[in-house]
Amino acid sequence: MNVKTLASASLFAVLGFAAVAANASSTSINDASVMQYRYGDHLDVKRVLSVKDDHSNACGPVNTRMDYLDSKGQKESVEYRSYATSGCHDN
Repeated sequence: MNVKTLASASLFAVLGFAAVAANASSTSINDASVMQYRYGDHLDVKRVLSVKDDHSNACGPVNTRMDYLDSKGQKESVEYRSYATSGCHDN
């Protein structure tokens, strides 16, 4: 095996691990039926029931889930990325 083949195999392995890690960080907090928010989506929110982060003591981008009631009284959930700051400061 020459150096070029070894370098290519190493590159593909690293990219594969990065893809798996990216997929793991973008999975839903608890439920696959949660809508993934995209910038510009219009939400019909009448009342917010709860907002939860997937990491309670994080510093940086985290998955956040909001459960809410729409104008018809139906319970809905949406997940989006937010910036957690609770773990950013040493006490």
